[in-house]
Amino acid sequence: MEAPGSGEETDTLTMTGQEEVDCVDMKTKAGLSDILAQVYHAVRKSEWKNERAKNNNAYVPTMKEHVANILTHGVLVVPSLWLSWLMVSNARGVTQLYCSLVYGAVLTGLFTVSTVFHTVAALSSGGLWRDLLHRSDRAMIYLFIAGSYTPWLQLRHLDGVSVELRWAVWLLALLGITYQQLFHEKYKALETTFYVLIATLPSLAVLEMEDRSGLSELQAGGAVYMAGVVFFKSDGLIPLAHAIWHIHVVVGAIIHYQAVNTYLIIPNNPVH
Repeated sequence: MEAPGSGEETDTLTMTGQEEVDCVDMKTKAGLSDILAQVYHAVRKSEWKNERAKNNNAYVPTMKEHVANILTHGVLVVPSLWLSWLMVSNARGVTQLYCSLVYGAVLTGLFTVSTVFHTVAALSSGGLWRDLLHRSDRAMIYLFIAGSYTPWLQLRHLDGVSVELRWAVWLLALLGITYQQLFHEKYKALETTFYVLIATLPSLAVLEMEDRSGLSELQAGGAVYMAGVVFFKSDGLIPLAHAIWHIHVVVGAIIHYQAVNTYLIIPNNPVH
């Protein structure tokens, strides 16, 4: 038997519970709005660049630079994954499949790791995760160089010593990563020199190939990367220097992707 007035009590409790839910929801929305407003004002008030780091210390980006660093590679994460899938889907034969998987992995990995690192760097000035991601970000550059050469070295006919570059390019990348991990944020000029050497040495063999189709695009992409190195080393001198370096990487990667997809991952390639 229902007690008198129990229905009214139930309705009252239900209304109170809904009001509490609405109140929490409003507080959550207000909290998010406050956070976004704070971020907006912090970015708006920040400078376009900070003072250049001294005594081999790490450069500290401004909030504007943090946002630019995140966006310039973040916008390529999903497209690079999609483009990698298209390349894998177009592959014919075991070697083409291997090359497309490697190229797609380093392409997507480069933009993903870079975006995650710069996001964490914007939210934290130190800590284990920031350090690990910074090391991973630098290591991905070496892997990206080796992975970018892999289709050219595997899907084109090579003679003599040039054949050894198919594994040597990965050895060079491993040596570069080892050096970078042991001397992280030290001897920065030497580290940049290693990037340039590892990026240019395999090209000597590639440029001697009998089939020269696609080599002009390979050279053009390489030239874009090399021009970007100027900005890579200009933090504190040029506003948004690192983001500009990112843009050079994006343009160079698009040129190289198009060349690989047009001249190497194709049905009539005799090497497959």
